This record gives sequence, structure tokens and C-alpha cells, in this order.
Amino acid sequence: MSAMPDDLLQVPLNDLHLALGARMVPFAGYSMPVQYPEGLMAEHKHTRTAAGLFDVSHMGQLRLVGPDAAAAFESLVPVDVMDLGVGKQRYGLLLNEAGGIVDDLMFVNRGTDIFVIVNGACKVGDIAHIQAKIGSRCQVIPMPERALLALQGPQAVTALSRLAPGVEKLVFMTGSSFTVNTGTQSIDVFLTRSGYTGEDGFEISVDASQATALAQALLAQPEVKPIGLGARNSLRLEAGLPLYGNDIDTTTTPVEAGLQWVIQKVRRAGGARAGGFPGADKILAQLAGEAGSVTRKRVGLKALARVPVREHIELQSMAGERIGEVTSGLLGPTIDQPIAMGYIPPALATLGSQVNAMVRGKPVTMEVVAMPFVPNRYFRG
Repeated sequence: MSAMPDDLLQVPLNDLHLALGARMVPFAGYSMPVQYPEGLMAEHKHTRTAAGLFDVSHMGQLRLVGPDAAAAFESLVPVDVMDLGVGKQRYGLLLNEAGGIVDDLMFVNRGTDIFVIVNGACKVGDIAHIQAKIGSRCQVIPMPERALLALQGPQAVTALSRLAPGVEKLVFMTGSSFTVNTGTQSIDVFLTRSGYTGEDGFEISVDASQATALAQALLAQPEVKPIGLGARNSLRLEAGLPLYGNDIDTTTTPVEAGLQWVIQKVRRAGGARAGGFPGADKILAQLAGEAGSVTRKRVGLKALARVPVREHIELQSMAGERIGEVTSGLLGPTIDQPIAMGYIPPALATLGSQVNAMVRGKPVTMEVVAMPFVPNRYFRG
């Protein structure tokens, strides 16, 4: 294995990853496990059939505290924060003044605070952005002392409920505090029933000093194996979930990205708190279908030949005109077909339309298909 750059940060579970034989790679400024000895394909399939444990401690965790926190946070995101019930979680988007996506995130109303999780590669900028915009209205408290684990797959609830009885009562996009009993110690965690694989599962925030003990207790369950970043990427792509920096960024709006569903009625035109977020005029015009307001759309693509199509590959119309590019792509391990996401003009974004991906100068025909590529299996009760 080649030497890692000296300036990489280490996640709290670094020693455990190495003991498990992980291949470590630079990611978001950290040394992170990309895969374990069984390999990406086995890890991917194990998560789809049993339960996989992911270390996502590079993600940013923060708290928004104060009576004005919800209203203040609403000024940065096009989402209904103020009406979110205690224990409920939502997906949200930080936006810039042009309506572009600064980052995507998850947040939970915990009653005493709003708990926010942002992407690892963006967390320094995100926290600075939030502090600068609303730090005078509420406390913005980073939580670098916390680690984050994700337990994903159809048997995740079976494994976790042995250690933390009651987690099985949660439904998708809800969260609460629990005590995990490892047999030798009790570990306090805050967890949500959510994740980034399209499967049922949990994301678990834990004090970094107890992260290794928690991970070892979970890996001791017969259903659970460690899973690296490689399978995390293939799982999320099959689930039709965008990756920040690939499929969404500061140049894409929620509507172009197919994420308009995150904008609840109360924040749309005619709603009680319509607009009031960065880029609102542009985004509300796109939602209204104003002519010319949307020039591209994110779509799911499936290759008609067995040729993997990777990100940054040019997309052309069937007439040979450049129309966009692939933003994520691989051979889907579950469906055993090449799949991708990309941006193309709205006129070509209808289901069943065909485009060509130019792979090493040769056209590979792809069909626009519905996402997710693999049906989601979230537990909704």
C-alpha cells in the first residue's frame, strides 16, 4: 500500500479500520476506508441482504440552539423547519443567492435544539456560512467531539435492537436518544432511522471516545459486516440519491436536480411563509414552470449495452449534438446493469428517451429511466 499524505485527518475508528484490513484512501481531508478484504461487490450485496456498518465520522455535526433557531435556519433553506415536530427529521439544502446548492444536509428537531448533519467535504465552509448568516439569531455549536456511524440494510434493526431495545419503534426520518448496552458498558447515542443506501437503517451519533466500542459491539452481531466508501457510493447511486460535488453543486438549483420535493407548500408561492430563502425568486419561477427557467434536468440513465459509463463522460443526442454529461455512473451490483445520472435538456428528459454516452469515443446508447434504480425499502411503519 502506498504511503498516505501526512496532512490527512484520522477518524476516531482509524485503528479499527486498519485492524479489519481496510484499504484506506484520502477522502474529504480524512483517511477513510474505501473497502475491506471481501471487496466492494460483496460489501454492496451484504448491505442489500443483511446489515452493513459504515464509518461516516468525517461528516459535520452541529447544533442550532435558541428560541429563534428554527426561523433563522429557514432563512437559509427552502424547507419547512418551523413546523417540524419534535423527533422528526428532514432533508434540506443550503442555497446561495443564485439558487445554487451550497450543500445538502439532514436536520432533526430535538426539542432543545436543531441537530444538523452536513457533508464532510463541505463542513468547514457550511459551519462558517451558517455562523455568518444566523449566528446573531441563535447559537451555532459545532460538534467535533462526535463520531457518526451508519448501520444499513434489512437486518439493521434486528442487530441494533438487541443492543438498544426500542429502536424498532422508530420509523423512517425520526430520531431519539438511546442507550446502547454493549455487554461491558452503556453508551449514550442519538440516532435517526435514515441513511444513504435506500435500505432501512440508522445513523448513530456517538461521542468519539466511545465510537470504537460501539462499532465493535455492532460488528459482533452476526448480521453486521464493515462496509467502505466504495459500496456506499454504489448503494446510493442504485437508490437514486445525489452525491454533493458530483450530481449537485453551487451551479444546480433544487428544481434542476429533481429535488423540488424538499420544498414544502408553506415555502412555495401562496404558502404562509413563501420564499424568504436565498435564490427564492429564481426557484419559485422554476417551480411555476416559467418558460425557459429550467434548461436542464437530472435524470436516471440505464445503458442498453453492458458498458460501464463513468462520471464526466459526454452525453450526446441521437443526432450527435452535445447535450450534457454523466455526473455519476457505474455497473449497478444489484441490478447487474450499467446505470448513471446526468443532466440533459428538459425536452429529452422524458422517460424512454434515448441519448448516447461517448465512452472512449464510441457511442453507448442509454435510456432515460425512473429513479431509484433499485426500490427503496425505508421502514415507514
